[in-house]
Amino acid sequence: MAGLGVRFVQRVSSTRAFAKAAPHVVPALDRAVHRLTGGRYLLSARMLPGVILTATGARSGRLRRTPLACMPEEGGRSWILVGSNFGRTGHPAWTHNLLAHPDASISWKGRDVPVTARLLAGGERARAWRAVLAFWPPYAAYQERVTRQIRLFRLTVR
Repeated sequence: MAGLGVRFVQRVSSTRAFAKAAPHVVPALDRAVHRLTGGRYLLSARMLPGVILTATGARSGRLRRTPLACMPEEGGRSWILVGSNFGRTGHPAWTHNLLAHPDASISWKGRDVPVTARLLAGGERARAWRAVLAFWPPYAAYQERVTRQIRLFRLTVR
């Protein structure tokens, strides 16, 4: 997407209406496109890079697949996941899953990649948050709407 298109999508994704509808629509569309393309594409990746996270459920112990936007880091061996929950009040379930079971896998560009997740804190989180805001400014609007600190995870290849 070029200039104007990106700014338009960023503006729309910062709205409360988007935050209400997106959690119900975006993951369902992403799962369908991912399945139909043999894991090569995610619809939301037209806006941001994305992965399908497969993590063990914190309570159920069952594997949970969640399409998520990500910020790939240099070197291609780590990714930042942002637990924004579209600016909704609670932390998304997948963040609880990673806290309980940090060994997971992602589908990245059609490849299954085993990863370990680590919750970022302190200065490391602050640096990552600045990078995330430069990468996708609407995350600032999400943080402004909630009193919780949005969780950031770094996924690294195992």
